Amino acid sequence: MYPSTSPVLELKQVSHRFDRISALHHLNLQIRSGERVALIGSSGAGKSTLLKLLNGTLLPTQGEVWALGYPLSQLSGSKRRRVQRQIGTIYQQFHLVDNLAVIHNVNAGHLGTWPFWKAALSLLYPLEVETAAKALHRVGIPEKLYERTDRLSGGQQQRVAIARVLVQNPAIILADEPVASLDPERSREIMALLQSLVQDLRRTLIISLHSVELAQIYCDRIIGLRHGQIMFDVPAAQLTTAMIDDLYRLKSPESPA
Repeated sequence: MYPSTSPVLELKQVSHRFDRISALHHLNLQIRSGERVALIGSSGAGKSTLLKLLNGTLLPTQGEVWALGYPLSQLSGSKRRRVQRQIGTIYQQFHLVDNLAVIHNVNAGHLGTWPFWKAALSLLYPLEVETAAKALHRVGIPEKLYERTDRLSGGQQQRVAIARVLVQNPAIILADEPVASLDPERSREIMALLQSLVQDLRRTLIISLHSVELAQIYCDRIIGLRHGQIMFDVPAAQLTTAMIDDLYRLKSPESPA
């Protein structure tokens, strides 16, 4: 595992623009192994853009993003993909194929390492069944292995998406509003599950959330973003009402989230 004394993710004077819209401005940030970091702020504050920079799906307009000791912008395509395989991402929309059995969606976590023929064969004869079953057991739905994905509830589908990331076995897990489409009870269940998994597996978690309450309960560090800038970066226990009020005092201008 990457040494805990060094950052596993680092932003150095990072800015990002979409055409004429400035989404992030001169961000400096270090995240170390094993941290559970929440990103909070209004829609358009830059949370999703930041996560895309961290997993390498976006490259910065200015500055450098380092992941697991590598500067992403300076890597060749194949080397960058090798680093990206160590960064798993969970989304609000789940990104599952509804008409496939759960095992196929879980096995999508292997696609970064499986050759095409193996991925195609697995659609006919599911492979790595034991690995998929273990991942589903970890997320609490082992009995859903061969059920059609579209027959699951929203909370169960998010658990499948988490199992898919577990199969990928990344060092870092990013989560972009993973509970925004769930009711409060399911949201707490998914947050408790993520907290337990990253603690047990000794993984790093960076998660964007609308709920400040969930961020305080399930994360140990909270970063507040507004207008593409970091307003505060504090331990969860040190977050104050005044800081929250100031963060949401003005609505962010329209810009990519």
